[in-house]
Amino acid sequence: MSTERVLFAFIIVLALTLNVGFIVGDLADIDQHNVYELFAALIVSLFATVMKFGDRSPLGSTMLATSLVADLQLIAAAVCWGLYASANADLSAPQSATVVSLAVGATVANVVSVVLLVVEMASLRR
Repeated sequence: MSTERVLFAFIIVLALTLNVGFIVGDLADIDQHNVYELFAALIVSLFATVMKFGDRSPLGSTMLATSLVADLQLIAAAVCWGLYASANADLSAPQSATVVSLAVGATVANVVSVVLLVVEMASLRR
């Protein structure tokens, strides 16, 4: 068992679970979504992206692409939340839906990344 592989898989799965934890709840009610959880999901996703830069395989480049998509979606969600929050105290239902929908897009990218990780692990020979 490679410690590097375990850490790699841990970070990728953690990025997914933090993202899922953020999006669970009513889409239009921002009170059910924690800004710190979005921040944690973004930081872990960025860290996962950095870890994927070393992989030179074709599957690795696809995993990097999915991670970049997740980063872009989470950054957009954080920027939208910041802009909306600076304009007024409470986010409206459409504004909340925009933030959470962007995070849902990142979740889809993270699911693809985890599926690719499982495929890669299953294809490794002992």
